[in-house]
Amino acid sequence: MSEGEVVEGVAMAKEKGEQEGEEFRHIVRILDTDLDGKMRVPYSLCGIKGIGRRVARAIVTSAGINADKKMGELSDEEIERLKVAISSADKRLPTWMLNRRRDLISGEDKHLMGSDLILKFRDDLNLLRKIRSYRGIRHERGLKVRGQRTKSTGRKGMVVGVVRKKTLARTGGGGGK
Repeated sequence: MSEGEVVEGVAMAKEKGEQEGEEFRHIVRILDTDLDGKMRVPYSLCGIKGIGRRVARAIVTSAGINADKKMGELSDEEIERLKVAISSADKRLPTWMLNRRRDLISGEDKHLMGSDLILKFRDDLNLLRKIRSYRGIRHERGLKVRGQRTKSTGRKGMVVGVVRKKTLARTGGGGGK
């Protein structure tokens, strides 16, 4: 390559960077969550609690947005379409894909995202504690809930080790010969 071609390539790269810098967003805010603008749209949406890869892909296709685009390259109009698609995910997703089917109070099928998911989860645990169910009591005590064995695993708190015979003999304990 000659020196002229290198200079021309650098000039084109600067020009492209300037164009990209004007419309490229490094952080996009959706549902009170900062999303990385350098990632592709479906993977960036996974940063929102309650949206996994499969749900994100379904939302992006239903909104009519190119899944290969980076999140920061989306126009304002495309971001608004994405927000509308996320807010109406209950209607756009099939029932089996929703994360809260047959809600205890309303009986509806819902898909919770963001802070709503965290609050609802906390309310469910408080309800289990309030009605004194087995699961609620286990949550309350910080023990395993789903039937796992607890004899040797899941130990938390202070370490209780084996006391040596010499230490017992010094303290006057009755463990020696």
